[in-house]
Amino acid sequence: MDINALPDNPYLLLTPGPLSTTKTVKAAMLRDWCTWDDDYKSIVRDLREKVLQLATTRTQDYTSVLMQGSGTFAVESVIGSMLPENGKLLVLSNGSYGQRIARTAKYYKIETLILDSGEQDPPDLGLLEKTLQEDPDISHVSLVHCETTTGMLNPIQDVGRIVKRYHKTYFVDTMSSLGGVPLDLAEYQIDFAVTSSNKCIQGVPGFGIIFARLDELEKCKGRGRSLSLDLFEQWKAMAIDDPGKWRFTSPTHTVRAFYQALKELEAEGGIARRFERYATNQKTLVKGMRELGFQTLLPDAYQSPIITSFLNPTAPEFEFMDFYNRIKAKGFVIYPGKVTNVDSFRIGNIGDVYPEDIERLLAAVKGSMYWK
Repeated sequence: MDINALPDNPYLLLTPGPLSTTKTVKAAMLRDWCTWDDDYKSIVRDLREKVLQLATTRTQDYTSVLMQGSGTFAVESVIGSMLPENGKLLVLSNGSYGQRIARTAKYYKIETLILDSGEQDPPDLGLLEKTLQEDPDISHVSLVHCETTTGMLNPIQDVGRIVKRYHKTYFVDTMSSLGGVPLDLAEYQIDFAVTSSNKCIQGVPGFGIIFARLDELEKCKGRGRSLSLDLFEQWKAMAIDDPGKWRFTSPTHTVRAFYQALKELEAEGGIARRFERYATNQKTLVKGMRELGFQTLLPDAYQSPIITSFLNPTAPEFEFMDFYNRIKAKGFVIYPGKVTNVDSFRIGNIGDVYPEDIERLLAAVKGSMYWK
């Protein structure tokens, strides 16, 4: 069909995901697929290989596993599968998604220690090393790469060096960074990582992607605490027993859209070029917002190119939902803040979004500043 016949979205999503997608990604969902058919299974096999190549240059040491559900399902699959019954998880947290990792582990009765650096500061690497020195029972360490609570980009390579100095298993939530920020799982010494179909690779919601070092994945056999989220069994079915076949019903339309999104990432020039676009979006946004009188929550040194938090204006008549609705009426959707003790809002820079879109947004913001 003519993709131009597809209706335009009434607004651009400036969020950390789901995000605005291309019409060609949307059009890929217009065909039905049979999960048992070789045509579909060949797409799954190729998709797993392509996405793994985005995550590491040492693809022989890793594998990718697709898991139905949101990104949180994938995080839970890793936590519920990688830790043995006597394992102890150390979580470095500086936002809601680090706290969600810890909360998930506690649901499974996994002994969990949280090192919380607060929502506006990076992890304390000295405290991490001291904790690992003093507590040999810790078996696994986890943190979030891009903590979208604030937009913080955490130092996962520095953390990895410390974690591996003490021979611990290392799990990084790369949900909102993989595909949009250059990284290499092997170089960063990461054993497990996750992302989602509706983040920087610019697909639509429906499944998560888990990356696992093969020798660590083998240890997960028999550890799964959930039938549907058993990481080892999902990999075994998908990679060994019947390559390309999911254990349970797969989100076929979402998979096909993601496969198209991977092709479009490659056509754009890969992660390096997409990172360049996202970074340009973010710098354009911050420069323009500061010129309008807004202040960023984080210092520039901590900021990711994924999403940016801004302090609410101090004018007593400012109401976020009024501001939000005025901007939405002009064609843009932004995000409320998630920081617990600071009034703020967030604007995302990812998806099918370009610097000229950010310039249009800035004009919309200027025209929506009713308190001025």
